[in-house]
Amino acid sequence: MKTILLIEDSEFIRENTAEILELAGYHVLTAENGKLGVEQALAHKPDLVVCDIMMPVLDGYGVLQIFNQNPQLSGVPFIFLTAKTERTDMRRGMELGADDYLTKPFDETELLSAITSRLNRFRHLKPEYDLQGEGLGEFLDDARAVGNLESLSADRKVYSIRKKQDIYLEGEEPSRIYFVKAGRIKTVKATAGGKELITGLYGPGEFFGYLPLLEHTPHSDSAVAVDDSELVYIPRDDFSQLLLRNPEVGQQFIRLLAGRVSEREQQLLGMAYNSIRRRVADTLLRMHEQAGGTADATIQLSRDDMAAMVGTAPESLIRTLSEFKQDGLIELTPKNIRVLHPEKLRQAHW
Repeated sequence: MKTILLIEDSEFIRENTAEILELAGYHVLTAENGKLGVEQALAHKPDLVVCDIMMPVLDGYGVLQIFNQNPQLSGVPFIFLTAKTERTDMRRGMELGADDYLTKPFDETELLSAITSRLNRFRHLKPEYDLQGEGLGEFLDDARAVGNLESLSADRKVYSIRKKQDIYLEGEEPSRIYFVKAGRIKTVKATAGGKELITGLYGPGEFFGYLPLLEHTPHSDSAVAVDDSELVYIPRDDFSQLLLRNPEVGQQFIRLLAGRVSEREQQLLGMAYNSIRRRVADTLLRMHEQAGGTADATIQLSRDDMAAMVGTAPESLIRTLSEFKQDGLIELTPKNIRVLHPEKLRQAHW
């Protein structure tokens, strides 16, 4: 619940305005002059201030100056409320840093609209979102508010995808990006000789399919479900809005995506310069982390798919896995692989 600090010397206006705000679902703090209002704010930092200008003890201009100079209160949205309508008073308030200006008498709709607008504008994206939980919906809700993205899709429908089902094919024009709610998706590129190279493996909490939208090119690979999976689609137009309409939203979304771009670059460099032993070890370590990184985390991927990730023949992969097993670094079953000693494995390929 958002907290509004209402500073107003008229008891009638103060009580009636506070009642309106409380009915609208806000927690309201009240003060009858600027000095008491500042004391209230220092004791309980509000999310927004509605402040009269002409008051005894300390007027509204003085209150705003104190807010601007106090690190604890600086940046709190501030709406002036006054019966004075002279242009010079309005200009002075805005020059001091007021965010809005309401003139008495005002109606309920005008007051609530101003407050909603200011709160949305000053709402901030968090540094991190738990994308493996409910973080996608939370991020999109925050992005809608921060960026005033009114047309951002509210349809968070989850699409069920069967194992081995194609999601998009190499050469197709991109129409959306994808978010993995459950299951795993692999992106695959076919070589001239018809061999398959896995360019990415995406699990819960991860996005894929966004590079073609950023580059304005067709898909350079295909996407296929490794398991029965659940996906959320974000249409191209919504994705463009996320990136372009508000710098803070765009920067945060790029941060959410950037890790995968770096990972793909490292994978391609490894394929070009590293030995098979090192590439297999790196792939096992990366998948061990994706599986949770714990002692009992298991890697569930077919030998053919893992070979396609490493960029080698299945026979070479199986031989290298057997060597790691003999060294006591991994545990092998027909369907699973378990990394027993990640640190030793990290050194084994040098």
